[in-house]
Amino acid sequence: MKLLRVGTVGAERPALLDENGVLRDLSGHVPDIDGSLLADDEALARIRAAAASGELPALDAAGLRTGPPVARIGKVVCIGLNYHDHARETGAATPEEPIIFMKAPDTVIGPDDTVLVPRGSVKTDWEVELAVVIGRTARYLETDAQALAAVAGYTVAHDVSERAFQIERGGQWDKGKNCETFNPLGPWLVTADEIPDPQALGVRLWVNGELKQDGTTAEQIFPVAEVVRYVSQFMTLYPGDVINTGTPAGVAMGQPEPKPYLRAGDVVELEIDGLGRQRQELKDA
Repeated sequence: MKLLRVGTVGAERPALLDENGVLRDLSGHVPDIDGSLLADDEALARIRAAAASGELPALDAAGLRTGPPVARIGKVVCIGLNYHDHARETGAATPEEPIIFMKAPDTVIGPDDTVLVPRGSVKTDWEVELAVVIGRTARYLETDAQALAAVAGYTVAHDVSERAFQIERGGQWDKGKNCETFNPLGPWLVTADEIPDPQALGVRLWVNGELKQDGTTAEQIFPVAEVVRYVSQFMTLYPGDVINTGTPAGVAMGQPEPKPYLRAGDVVELEIDGLGRQRQELKDA
């Protein structure tokens, strides 16, 4: 299933994109797309049945905003330097263990919402990422099978980063990762049954129509199952939590000087095979 949330900020309604690309209203069946729903197999089965029966009313998608596909996210866990080609382009050593950092849930916006360039920023960068959405409480997982069983589905994340804040201003990475609007998410949450191999997905990003990132999740140093298992050793993952699993080569930081960092007026588009497409115009904060 392709689950999503549509409507104005703070007033999104749950919806489903059917196999014919028709937007269907779920608000008569579930209150929202959130951790409670993703952990409820019976509720998900009812949605599947309703979709198959054709009883879900169609929504007019014209002019309708798409919000983040998951409401009330508890935490956004991110994995740094998780692609072999990205590590090479930045001159970083291949990590021996996953690098974990956090983004605040309030950085999450809709897939086509405006991204704000922070005040004083000179190095705002792009990063297209496969995001994993958790559907089961996960702690101290032992196997890859257990890890994948805890995954409700997948979506597209844009891990926007301000490199000067992240690297040159002291401390950890948080200052360059948690600026407002720095985590567009969506458009859809695609349930895990529709993504049989999360390590076989094409990942692409364009800036002003120019292809900048063209990679594959097969390049991940730590694949999805290992990432989920590993993270569960250090924190409890709850339904509705999100893990951004890293970005392939092609970010601005890895380009020759002068590096083409983002500015107000730039347009970023990104997509992952089977998970949909995002588009953001940048403006000054």
